[in-house]
Amino acid sequence: MSILINESTRLIVQGITGRDGSFHTKKMLDYGTNIVGGVTPGKGGTELFGVPVFNTVGKAVEETQANASIIYVPARFAADAIMESADAGIKLIICISEGIPTLDVVEAYRFVQLKGSMLIGPNCPGIMSPEKSLAGIMPAQIFKKGNIGVISRSGTLTYEVVYHLTANGLGQSTAVGIGGDPVVGLYYCDLLGLFQDDPETDALVLIGEIGGNAEERAAEYIKRYMTKPVVGFIAGQSAPPGKQMGHAGAIISGGSGSAAGKIAALEAVGVKVANEPSEIPGLLREKLRSR
Repeated sequence: MSILINESTRLIVQGITGRDGSFHTKKMLDYGTNIVGGVTPGKGGTELFGVPVFNTVGKAVEETQANASIIYVPARFAADAIMESADAGIKLIICISEGIPTLDVVEAYRFVQLKGSMLIGPNCPGIMSPEKSLAGIMPAQIFKKGNIGVISRSGTLTYEVVYHLTANGLGQSTAVGIGGDPVVGLYYCDLLGLFQDDPETDALVLIGEIGGNAEERAAEYIKRYMTKPVVGFIAGQSAPPGKQMGHAGAIISGGSGSAAGKIAALEAVGVKVANEPSEIPGLLREKLRSR
Protein backbone atom coordinates (compact mmCIF):
# COMPACT_ATOMS: atom_id res chain seq x y z
CA MET A 1 0.00 0.00 0.00
CA SER A 2 0.92 3.65 0.24
CA ILE A 3 -0.41 6.66 2.09
CA LEU A 4 -2.31 9.63 0.64
CA ILE A 5 -1.87 8.80 -3.06
CA ASN A 6 -1.88 5.70 -5.24
CA GLU A 7 -2.71 4.62 -8.79
CA SER A 8 -6.41 5.31 -8.19
CA THR A 9 -5.92 8.93 -7.12
CA ARG A 10 -7.74 11.30 -9.49
CA LEU A 11 -5.51 14.38 -9.60
CA ILE A 12 -6.14 17.84 -11.03
CA VAL A 13 -3.43 20.45 -11.60
CA GLN A 14 -4.19 24.04 -10.64
CA GLY A 15 -2.06 26.30 -12.83
CA ILE A 16 -1.60 23.57 -15.42
CA THR A 17 -0.89 25.97 -18.31
CA GLY A 18 1.76 27.99 -16.45
CA ARG A 19 5.50 27.42 -16.81
CA ASP A 20 5.93 25.24 -13.72
CA GLY A 21 2.52 23.62 -13.93
CA SER A 22 2.95 22.49 -17.53
CA PHE A 23 6.53 21.29 -16.99
CA HIS A 24 5.67 19.13 -13.99
CA THR A 25 2.36 17.95 -15.42
CA LYS A 26 4.34 16.35 -18.26
CA LYS A 27 6.73 14.73 -15.75
CA MET A 28 3.85 13.37 -13.67
CA LEU A 29 2.03 12.03 -16.72
CA ASP A 30 5.21 10.34 -17.92
CA TYR A 31 5.45 8.62 -14.53
CA GLY A 32 1.91 7.33 -14.86
CA THR A 33 0.09 9.64 -12.45
CA ASN A 34 -3.67 9.64 -13.07
CA ILE A 35 -4.14 13.33 -13.95
CA VAL A 36 -7.79 13.82 -14.88
CA GLY A 37 -7.88 17.58 -15.41
CA GLY A 38 -6.29 20.97 -15.03
CA VAL A 39 -7.51 24.39 -13.95
CA THR A 40 -6.60 27.76 -15.44
CA PRO A 41 -9.21 30.55 -15.35
CA GLY A 42 -10.04 31.67 -18.87
CA LYS A 43 -8.67 28.56 -20.56
CA GLY A 44 -11.56 26.20 -19.93
CA GLY A 45 -12.42 24.01 -22.89
CA THR A 46 -8.82 23.58 -24.03
CA GLU A 47 -6.45 20.65 -23.52
CA LEU A 48 -2.80 20.22 -22.55
CA PHE A 49 -1.02 16.89 -23.10
CA GLY A 50 -4.48 15.42 -23.67
CA VAL A 51 -5.66 16.63 -20.25
CA PRO A 52 -8.86 18.74 -20.26
CA VAL A 53 -8.54 22.24 -18.80
CA PHE A 54 -11.34 23.86 -16.78
CA ASN A 55 -11.97 27.41 -15.59
CA THR A 56 -12.70 26.41 -11.97
CA VAL A 57 -11.93 23.58 -9.59
CA GLY A 58 -15.65 23.11 -9.02
CA LYS A 59 -16.22 22.43 -12.72
CA ALA A 60 -13.20 20.12 -12.85
CA VAL A 61 -14.52 18.07 -9.92
CA GLU A 62 -17.99 17.92 -11.45
CA GLU A 63 -16.66 16.64 -14.77
CA THR A 64 -13.82 14.36 -13.59
CA GLN A 65 -14.69 13.29 -10.01
CA ALA A 66 -11.21 14.44 -8.95
CA ASN A 67 -10.30 13.78 -5.32
CA ALA A 68 -6.84 15.41 -5.18
CA SER A 69 -5.34 18.66 -6.40
CA ILE A 70 -1.81 19.96 -6.83
CA ILE A 71 -1.16 23.70 -6.95
CA TYR A 72 1.49 25.43 -9.07
CA VAL A 73 0.08 28.97 -9.11
CA PRO A 74 1.97 32.18 -8.16
CA ALA A 75 2.18 32.96 -4.46
CA ARG A 76 -0.33 35.81 -4.56
CA PHE A 77 -3.04 33.44 -5.83
CA ALA A 78 -2.05 30.29 -3.96
CA ALA A 79 -4.04 30.73 -0.74
CA ASP A 80 -7.19 31.32 -2.76
CA ALA A 81 -6.36 28.25 -4.86
CA ILE A 82 -6.09 26.14 -1.70
CA MET A 83 -9.47 27.37 -0.45
CA GLU A 84 -11.08 26.91 -3.87
CA SER A 85 -10.04 23.24 -3.85
CA ALA A 86 -11.33 22.66 -0.34
CA ASP A 87 -14.61 24.40 -1.17
CA ALA A 88 -15.03 22.14 -4.22
CA GLY A 89 -14.74 19.01 -2.08
CA ILE A 90 -11.15 18.03 -2.89
CA LYS A 91 -9.93 15.83 -0.03
CA LEU A 92 -6.15 16.05 -0.59
CA ILE A 93 -4.58 19.38 -1.56
CA ILE A 94 -0.86 19.60 -2.32
CA CYS A 95 0.55 23.12 -2.60
CA ILE A 96 3.94 23.40 -4.28
CA SER A 97 3.88 27.22 -4.48
CA GLU A 98 6.39 29.06 -2.29
CA GLY A 99 6.53 32.57 -0.89
CA ILE A 100 2.90 32.68 0.31
CA PRO A 101 2.47 35.15 3.22
CA THR A 102 2.17 33.25 6.49
CA LEU A 103 -1.11 34.89 7.51
CA ASP A 104 -2.63 33.87 4.17
CA VAL A 105 -1.62 30.26 4.83
CA VAL A 106 -3.11 30.41 8.33
CA GLU A 107 -6.45 31.51 6.85
CA ALA A 108 -6.34 28.94 4.05
CA TYR A 109 -5.38 26.06 6.33
CA ARG A 110 -8.16 26.88 8.78
CA PHE A 111 -10.61 26.79 5.86
CA VAL A 112 -9.19 23.44 4.73
CA GLN A 113 -9.73 22.01 8.21
CA LEU A 114 -13.30 23.32 8.35
CA LYS A 115 -14.03 21.59 5.04
CA GLY A 116 -12.58 18.29 6.22
CA SER A 117 -9.75 18.25 3.66
CA MET A 118 -6.01 17.60 4.05
CA LEU A 119 -3.24 19.98 3.00
CA ILE A 120 0.36 19.13 2.17
CA GLY A 121 2.61 22.19 1.99
CA PRO A 122 2.87 24.93 0.90
CA ASN A 123 6.47 25.32 -0.30
CA CYS A 124 6.94 21.57 -0.53
CA PRO A 125 8.11 19.02 -3.13
CA GLY A 126 4.89 16.98 -2.89
CA ILE A 127 4.33 13.24 -2.52
CA MET A 128 5.74 10.15 -4.21
CA SER A 129 4.42 6.59 -3.95
CA PRO A 130 6.86 4.67 -6.16
CA GLU A 131 5.34 2.78 -9.13
CA LYS A 132 1.92 4.18 -8.19
CA SER A 133 1.75 7.96 -8.35
CA LEU A 134 3.87 11.12 -8.30
CA ALA A 135 2.22 14.35 -7.20
CA GLY A 136 4.90 17.00 -7.06
CA ILE A 137 8.38 17.87 -8.24
CA MET A 138 10.39 14.92 -6.93
CA PRO A 139 12.91 13.27 -9.30
CA ALA A 140 11.22 9.96 -10.10
CA GLN A 141 14.39 8.14 -11.16
CA ILE A 142 15.84 7.92 -7.64
CA PHE A 143 12.82 6.17 -6.12
CA LYS A 144 12.19 2.46 -5.76
CA LYS A 145 9.08 0.67 -4.52
CA GLY A 146 9.51 -0.78 -1.07
CA ASN A 147 8.54 -0.60 2.60
CA ILE A 148 10.30 2.49 4.01
CA GLY A 149 8.24 5.62 4.67
CA VAL A 150 9.91 9.04 4.44
CA ILE A 151 8.73 12.32 6.01
CA SER A 152 10.79 15.46 5.45
CA ARG A 153 10.77 19.24 5.87
CA SER A 154 13.43 19.57 3.17
CA GLY A 155 13.04 18.70 -0.49
CA THR A 156 16.73 18.36 -1.29
CA LEU A 157 17.39 16.26 1.81
CA THR A 158 14.49 14.03 0.80
CA TYR A 159 16.19 13.39 -2.51
CA GLU A 160 19.57 12.71 -0.89
CA VAL A 161 18.14 10.30 1.67
CA VAL A 162 16.02 8.48 -0.93
CA TYR A 163 19.07 8.17 -3.18
CA HIS A 164 20.98 6.44 -0.38
CA LEU A 165 18.00 4.22 0.47
CA THR A 166 17.57 3.07 -3.13
CA ALA A 167 21.30 2.57 -3.62
CA ASN A 168 21.27 0.27 -0.61
CA GLY A 169 18.26 -1.75 -1.76
CA LEU A 170 15.75 -0.11 0.58
CA GLY A 171 12.69 0.89 -1.44
CA GLN A 172 10.08 3.37 -0.29
CA SER A 173 6.34 3.01 0.34
CA THR A 174 5.66 6.77 0.22
CA ALA A 175 7.81 9.87 0.59
CA VAL A 176 6.12 13.08 1.78
CA GLY A 177 7.70 16.52 1.66
CA ILE A 178 5.81 18.58 4.24
CA GLY A 179 7.47 21.92 3.45
CA GLY A 180 9.70 24.26 5.41
CA ASP A 181 7.44 27.27 5.98
CA PRO A 182 6.43 28.32 9.52
CA VAL A 183 2.84 27.16 8.85
CA VAL A 184 2.05 24.09 6.75
CA GLY A 185 -0.69 21.46 6.61
CA LEU A 186 -0.16 17.85 7.68
CA TYR A 187 2.92 17.58 9.89
CA TYR A 188 5.00 14.81 11.41
CA CYS A 189 2.45 13.49 13.90
CA ASP A 190 -0.34 13.31 11.30
CA LEU A 191 1.86 11.43 8.86
CA LEU A 192 3.44 9.15 11.45
CA GLY A 193 -0.06 7.96 12.26
CA LEU A 194 -0.82 7.25 8.60
CA PHE A 195 2.40 5.28 8.19
CA GLN A 196 1.78 3.39 11.44
CA ASP A 197 -1.53 2.20 9.99
CA ASP A 198 -0.07 1.28 6.59
CA PRO A 199 0.56 -2.50 6.51
CA GLU A 200 3.21 -2.20 3.80
CA THR A 201 5.38 0.33 5.65
CA ASP A 202 7.84 -1.45 7.94
CA ALA A 203 10.02 1.48 9.07
CA LEU A 204 10.29 5.24 8.72
CA VAL A 205 12.81 7.99 8.15
CA LEU A 206 12.08 11.37 9.73
CA ILE A 207 14.09 14.25 8.27
CA GLY A 208 13.96 17.46 10.28
CA GLU A 209 15.76 20.76 10.62
CA ILE A 210 16.23 23.60 13.07
CA GLY A 211 13.34 25.86 14.02
CA GLY A 212 10.04 25.26 15.78
CA ASN A 213 9.21 22.26 17.95
CA ALA A 214 7.68 19.85 15.42
CA GLU A 215 10.42 17.26 15.82
CA GLU A 216 10.09 17.35 19.61
CA ARG A 217 6.33 16.81 19.28
CA ALA A 218 7.03 13.98 16.84
CA ALA A 219 9.29 12.37 19.44
CA GLU A 220 6.46 12.44 21.97
CA TYR A 221 4.09 10.92 19.40
CA ILE A 222 6.60 8.17 18.60
CA LYS A 223 6.93 7.35 22.30
CA ARG A 224 3.16 7.06 22.77
CA TYR A 225 1.90 5.52 19.56
CA MET A 226 4.54 4.14 17.18
CA THR A 227 5.45 0.47 17.10
CA LYS A 228 7.41 0.68 13.85
CA PRO A 229 11.10 1.64 13.96
CA VAL A 230 12.01 5.24 13.14
CA VAL A 231 15.41 6.72 12.31
CA GLY A 232 16.11 10.40 11.85
CA PHE A 233 18.33 13.13 10.54
CA ILE A 234 18.34 16.76 11.68
CA ALA A 235 19.82 19.45 9.42
CA GLY A 236 21.39 22.67 10.69
CA GLN A 237 23.54 21.35 13.50
CA SER A 238 26.02 24.21 13.12
CA ALA A 239 23.43 26.99 12.68
CA PRO A 240 23.83 29.97 15.06
CA PRO A 241 20.83 31.24 17.09
CA GLY A 242 18.80 33.97 15.38
CA LYS A 243 20.07 33.14 11.89
CA GLN A 244 17.53 31.87 9.35
CA MET A 245 18.94 28.93 7.43
CA GLY A 246 17.23 28.20 4.12
CA HIS A 247 13.54 27.71 4.89
CA ALA A 248 11.47 30.43 6.50
CA GLY A 249 10.79 28.13 9.43
CA ALA A 250 14.44 27.15 9.93
CA ILE A 251 15.48 29.58 12.64
CA ILE A 252 16.53 29.08 16.25
CA SER A 253 14.75 31.67 18.38
CA GLY A 254 13.88 32.17 22.02
CA GLY A 255 16.29 29.45 23.09
CA SER A 256 14.32 26.74 21.28
CA GLY A 257 14.45 24.96 17.95
CA SER A 258 18.10 23.91 18.04
CA ALA A 259 19.38 20.79 16.32
CA ALA A 260 20.85 19.52 19.59
CA GLY A 261 17.48 19.78 21.33
CA LYS A 262 15.71 17.94 18.53
CA ILE A 263 18.31 15.18 18.40
CA ALA A 264 18.14 14.73 22.17
CA ALA A 265 14.33 14.48 22.10
CA LEU A 266 14.38 11.86 19.35
CA GLU A 267 17.17 9.79 20.86
CA ALA A 268 15.38 9.82 24.22
CA VAL A 269 12.52 7.84 22.67
CA GLY A 270 14.75 5.36 20.88
CA VAL A 271 15.09 7.05 17.49
CA LYS A 272 18.59 6.63 16.08
CA VAL A 273 19.69 9.95 14.54
CA ALA A 274 22.25 9.88 11.73
CA ASN A 275 25.16 12.30 11.59
CA GLU A 276 25.10 12.14 7.79
CA PRO A 277 22.30 11.08 5.37
CA SER A 278 24.51 8.26 4.09
CA GLU A 279 24.30 6.59 7.53
CA ILE A 280 20.52 6.18 7.38
CA PRO A 281 20.37 2.84 5.49
CA GLY A 282 22.68 1.23 8.03
CA LEU A 283 20.65 2.54 10.97
CA LEU A 284 17.45 1.27 9.37
CA ARG A 285 18.88 -2.20 8.88
CA GLU A 286 19.98 -2.28 12.53
CA LYS A 287 16.47 -1.31 13.63
CA LEU A 288 14.77 -3.85 11.36
CA ARG A 289 17.08 -6.68 12.52
CA SER A 290 16.37 -5.95 16.17
CA ARG A 291 12.55 -6.03 15.85
